[in-house]
Amino acid sequence: MATRTHRWILLAGCILLSVPALQSQVFVVGEKTATADISTSFTPTNIPLSSEKLNERGRRELVRNLEAEQGFAHRPIPIGVFSLKANGDLSPGGDKYRQMIYQKGQAAGVGDRIVITALTVKGDQIILDLNGGPYAKHRFLSHVSFNDNPVTATTGERPMGSRINLVFPGGIPDISAPEIKALLEPVIDFGVKSGEQAYADTLPPRLRNAIAAHDVLVGMNHRMVLAALGAPENKLREQQGEDPNGPRYEEWIYGHVPQTVKFVRFVGDRVTLVKIAEMGKPLQIHDKNELEDGEMPANTRQIAMGDRTPGKDGDESAAPPPPTLRLPGESSSPAHSQGKVQYPSDKNASRSADRQPIPAAPGSPADPNSQMDPPTTAQPNNQPQDPTRPQAPHLGSTP
Repeated sequence: MATRTHRWILLAGCILLSVPALQSQVFVVGEKTATADISTSFTPTNIPLSSEKLNERGRRELVRNLEAEQGFAHRPIPIGVFSLKANGDLSPGGDKYRQMIYQKGQAAGVGDRIVITALTVKGDQIILDLNGGPYAKHRFLSHVSFNDNPVTATTGERPMGSRINLVFPGGIPDISAPEIKALLEPVIDFGVKSGEQAYADTLPPRLRNAIAAHDVLVGMNHRMVLAALGAPENKLREQQGEDPNGPRYEEWIYGHVPQTVKFVRFVGDRVTLVKIAEMGKPLQIHDKNELEDGEMPANTRQIAMGDRTPGKDGDESAAPPPPTLRLPGESSSPAHSQGKVQYPSDKNASRSADRQPIPAAPGSPADPNSQMDPPTTAQPNNQPQDPTRPQAPHLGSTP
């Protein structure tokens, strides 16, 4: 009995020891764990501002110079609306900023590209929508319907952008676009220069200004378009006309509805067509060359597998040479090659020339002197047969 009691005590002790171990394997990722690597350090700017108020001309200048401007995020930007006081703090800040990212998600991470898609001046605030903004277009009309038919079509896509309210407590001063960028520097950096931007600095002034305004002109090449708009979201390759051997074109697509959508078509390395589809405006089509002779880039051609290589005299229709294992510049007949294949001479050629052909057997079909008998027709059964002509044996008869 004592032995059995000791066994139960040992078993109960093992169970009690295993309970903490089982509990330590269950954990839940909370807000602090998910946002532990998000930095909330913030240093306000100190930009001198004008004492004059912003007029209508200044407002139009801000919209024209800041819309579609691109930068890079200095900190994780949450989905939703937050405020930045000019030369002041960020609201919400600290732990509330982390909580906003944890609850709504990130619109952009550190180093991600940011695009100002809309700018509005309202009261003492300049409202900037980033990457499409946090609200869907026509969000109020989406609740209105006639005869169970919605007024506006909804795609069901959730907006993934953000909105910054740049607040000026004493009213919006007469401020320029570079000063707005300087005030937004704790959140967005507009001064980072990429390789494509460095390439744009080497171009003529008109092209450089077009790339800085993110405009595409007919006649640009691939690299200029990448410097102006970056990499496209989608690409399409199609055939021109019904000729399967005709020229091909490539179309780059930027943006998506309800934002402004740009279609840039390339033939070779040149832009030949630009279409701009903007909400509430007619479709803009640019199909004429917009560059001058001095601004036209060199028309490079990339030869792909199966393309015809241009001839020495500029003949594009010259057929490509057949494939070979020889090195470039190597002669067609190396010194150690055996040359052309030679067949041995026939020693009995003279004797075979004197031989006469063997004559055909007399009466054979090959004998030219033989005459073929005319075909015979079947005689009716009621006529007597020729007794001198041999008769064919019948089936079942004996010879």
